[in-house]
Amino acid sequence: MTTTALPLGAPEPATDRTVVGENLSLPLFRTLSGVLAGHPYLKVVVDRAEDTWHLLDTAAHPFHVNYIATRVLGMDLAELDAVLDEFNASVYMDPERRFLLGVLSLHTDEDTEGRERTFLVLETTEADTMHGELLEFFHGFVRERVDGRLPLLLKPANHGQEEELAAVSEQRVPRILSHELFGTRTRTPLNLGEATGRLRCFRTVEEYRAAAGGLGWSDIVAMPCLPDDVQRVAGFLNTAPITPLSHTNVLASGWGIPNAIVRDLEQLVEKDGLDGAWVRYRVREDEITLERLEQAPELRAPAWHQQRIQLDPPLLEDAPVLSLHRLRSADRDRYGTKAANLGELHHVLDSRTADLTAYYGRPRPPREDLYGHLAARLGLRLPSGAELRSAAAAFVAGTVEAPEGVALPFSLLHRFLTSSPALQQGIGKLKMALELDATDVLDPLCLQIQQLIRNTALPESVAGEITRALPGPLAGGGRLVVRSSSNAEDLPGFSAAGVYDSVTTVRGTGELLDAVRQVWASLLSPRSVRLRHQVGISLDDTYMGVIIQVYLPAALGGVLVTCNPTRREDFRNVYLNCSPGSPEQVVEGEVLPQQYLYNTVEGGGRTVALGSWAEGLSAATRARLADLSLTGRLLQSHFSAPEVDDPLDIEWLLTDRGDFRLVQIRPYAL
Repeated sequence: MTTTALPLGAPEPATDRTVVGENLSLPLFRTLSGVLAGHPYLKVVVDRAEDTWHLLDTAAHPFHVNYIATRVLGMDLAELDAVLDEFNASVYMDPERRFLLGVLSLHTDEDTEGRERTFLVLETTEADTMHGELLEFFHGFVRERVDGRLPLLLKPANHGQEEELAAVSEQRVPRILSHELFGTRTRTPLNLGEATGRLRCFRTVEEYRAAAGGLGWSDIVAMPCLPDDVQRVAGFLNTAPITPLSHTNVLASGWGIPNAIVRDLEQLVEKDGLDGAWVRYRVREDEITLERLEQAPELRAPAWHQQRIQLDPPLLEDAPVLSLHRLRSADRDRYGTKAANLGELHHVLDSRTADLTAYYGRPRPPREDLYGHLAARLGLRLPSGAELRSAAAAFVAGTVEAPEGVALPFSLLHRFLTSSPALQQGIGKLKMALELDATDVLDPLCLQIQQLIRNTALPESVAGEITRALPGPLAGGGRLVVRSSSNAEDLPGFSAAGVYDSVTTVRGTGELLDAVRQVWASLLSPRSVRLRHQVGISLDDTYMGVIIQVYLPAALGGVLVTCNPTRREDFRNVYLNCSPGSPEQVVEGEVLPQQYLYNTVEGGGRTVALGSWAEGLSAATRARLADLSLTGRLLQSHFSAPEVDDPLDIEWLLTDRGDFRLVQIRPYAL
């Protein structure tokens, strides 16, 4: 993206080719511009008081406000830092502002007849609140001073600007929306990083599965859309669009491997003979590269190959089936991480005693903290500690609800497994195979044990405890959802996203017991056993709890992460995906979701992509998603403590009744 960031203060290089008052030709643009995300761009400042504009040398002036303060107003950087937020408000939010700040970027595409055309795009920073009249003035001022042969389109930087421009004719202000400009980008970073390995290209999932047995940690897998059960390798490449919050990218993030969309990969592979070749693969915010290596390099096993995850021993003594609201985070050793996190969410919402402001208390130089920004988001005049904490707790409790349901403890699985000599024998063989690293027999053993689990009758005492947990829905034939809650998922460094089963179409006692056994069996799938073995998680220490919930119809569902996945230093924005229906459509890649970024510091949001949908959400719904995004950020202060900068991954529903339900909270690995 070619949006600018609000400044944190930085020294300037000595050379400076900035010009004032000149018209902008294409050669001058190229002289002054830098490159971001593959597009030349140039910062501009319009001074309304002097009726002139400044074309900033990108290399000399990384921030608009530093230039205005030091070169126009005669301040030094120390003075600016002391009043930075007030200064930002004067140039980004004051409706009568003197200075208009923007970026010009140069783009090419094809017209309706297939001919290449070059055009300029003008935009502001995402936090800018220009009203329609100012936006029209800004576009007109710049239009008069740039090469008339180049079309100039205005790109609204946020939803507020889109709504302001709705009343302005497109003849007066030609425009382009962000998802229209970047929705067909040839290359899009998903997870930043670098890998050296052998590129393996597959056209179909069938081709991949046929070759999967021969893939190893030094391979880089490329295909249109990677399957959710892709094995752990050195890097991923997608040639078709996916979302940064898909299961495969969550895995890439958790594994610390590069991942990107490269739509022109087929041409690159054909041109340079890359399929099967050793390559150096880099994914950065502004560049994605594949460099062919002439010979196989000397490789060290990646860090994840030596990664070891330590689990606390599971507590297997008899424990009752409990409602989620009776659990706390400490119960993860009896009921699993997912159930414990939902129980903790109930506690946070009901008690309102948790400090949800800690994220905003961290220094963001030159700012000592962001409490003032949070107070503004919550409608407070002053950010006093107790009042701010109370307002944050009330805001979260008023925005979201925790799901109802019950949690089955590990002890039920333990009693089931020990009731069957055949299961005990099979698990014993699997442990021996893991100890001997006999990988050739792992898959058949796992599949055999899974089949046994699904077909072995439950002891009456175990079945009775499960069916007595939800007598009303079972008697009424209501639809239930059965979810995994292992102690080996939703962990820092090991998310296990998409590894364990959930069953969402359960009705009646028979289907419920079958679904519970299916979830238990997923603990011993070949893939889950291999992934845990790779990081040193012992089979003896791994157990599965189960969450059972009444199904709630959803008008909208999705996932949000309390960070910007493709820009790690961005402390303002959270990333949100959604589609009509349940969040499973988003995380499982059944549809391409709508994608939004919401600023949880200055406020506002913007549309990144419309995915499979022809239209975006209504302004009212987007405003509600802004509240949901701020709620996710506030919950981060509690669920990530003491490392409150560590982001969360949250699955959510907007029910048919119009309320938000959070159905999962877990760490999100960057």
